[in-house]
Amino acid sequence: MLRAVLLDFNGVLVDDEPIHLRLLLRVLAEEGLEVAPEWARESFFGVDDRDCLERAFARSGRALDELARARLVARKASYYQEEIRRAGYPIVPGAAAAVRSLAAAGFSLGVVSGALRHEVEGALRAAAIRERIAVVVAAEDVALGKPDAEGYRRALMELQRAAGGTDRMIHPHEVVAVEDSPAGAAAALAAGLRLVAVAARGRPLAGAEGSVVSLAELTPERLRALVPDAA
Repeated sequence: MLRAVLLDFNGVLVDDEPIHLRLLLRVLAEEGLEVAPEWARESFFGVDDRDCLERAFARSGRALDELARARLVARKASYYQEEIRRAGYPIVPGAAAAVRSLAAAGFSLGVVSGALRHEVEGALRAAAIRERIAVVVAAEDVALGKPDAEGYRRALMELQRAAGGTDRMIHPHEVVAVEDSPAGAAAALAAGLRLVAVAARGRPLAGAEGSVVSLAELTPERLRALVPDAA
């Protein structure tokens, strides 16, 4: 029986991937790294800011120590907050309603993201769905971002704690991850979860049992049709 849904954030709940790309390129340019947007778009897709910066510096043959990386992540985060204060969070149309519908149907819900916690929490509050989300695992909560499975494994443990009053454990095959990137899909599958793809940009995800164009389409009925109960 399906019991929980873990959602990616960027590209699934909020349509802010173009913002992140633009701001990462801005930070890199300030450090003297001119990075081709086409390369960045492919190389940064689905991974957190730390890995994006490391990939860009490595490609340019420059070293990036942990302290410098943290400084650049913080600078990019400040630019993101300026953007959000100016224009608000670009919540995917219909995503908040889908979250409410899944929660009302009895699914435990969580978010597993490479975004910073204040970005995730801010968007959930702006969409008035924070109280529907039992678990948030953000960039600060893991040592390794996607495609490593650490975030999803941690989320599963936190779901177990949140469901402490239930009569049995939540098993990985009872949890569906909703992802839009190959890195995210690989992380979810490595954690033993089942997978639904958001294929808004026409990117198929290996291992997905089904796909939707937008989270808005993922009603409880559609989810159960895409991901039949495991034997």
